[in-house]
Amino acid sequence: MKPIKTTVFALTLAAATFAAQAERVQIAVAANFTAPMKEIAEAFAQDSGHEVEAAFGSSGKFYAQIQNGAPFEILLAADAQTPAKLAEEGLALAETAFTYAKGTLVLWSKDAERIQDGPETLRAGQFRKLAIANPRLAPYGAAAMETLEHFNLVETLEPRLVKGDNIAQTYQFAATGNAELGFVALSQVYRDGALVEGSAWTVPADFHGPIQQDAILLKRGSDNAAARALLDYLKGETAREIIRRFGYTI
Repeated sequence: MKPIKTTVFALTLAAATFAAQAERVQIAVAANFTAPMKEIAEAFAQDSGHEVEAAFGSSGKFYAQIQNGAPFEILLAADAQTPAKLAEEGLALAETAFTYAKGTLVLWSKDAERIQDGPETLRAGQFRKLAIANPRLAPYGAAAMETLEHFNLVETLEPRLVKGDNIAQTYQFAATGNAELGFVALSQVYRDGALVEGSAWTVPADFHGPIQQDAILLKRGSDNAAARALLDYLKGETAREIIRRFGYTI
């Protein structure tokens, strides 16, 4: 019995130590990364004991909120410029920045038959509304506008554009039928190597600037062990495998 008692005591002590060391980290996450981040946060909590409290939205709005004192400790942006600006302004630690994912833009419709040829679908104009994220706030929206510029379709299609505050709202416009088409993130319509539903055209990367998504530790989180642990976790294979499953490249 003695070895059993010793083992139980050791396990109880280890669990108590684990709980005592657990902390909470508040993070701001680009809307396109919602689904993978939820899975990563769950895995991270199980592996580390730390708790993740995440808010999802546009990188542009998070930038303004952080400038105004929002209590975020990590930013996972949809671009590289926003973290860099925060570092320049002394609101983030430049040496902690890294690219956690590279995103892909797709033209998507809930209708499985609508998109047979992406460029031709846009040129033909057989739709009432085309949803895009606000290009002033969301990098995926800026990439969508660059794609329309590539085809000289901005002036033609401008009256039909419906703009979401972020890529999540943009997806909702297309998913609910309020817009027949939407420029969305591949991660929103793709799982494990296949399109979840509808029809889509993957926009070639050279039609717009790169969607390089960077993470950075904000100044407010510099002393939070959970924040630093989460950034390290994002670089590990567990998180990377989840990221790949949603169609991102590393």
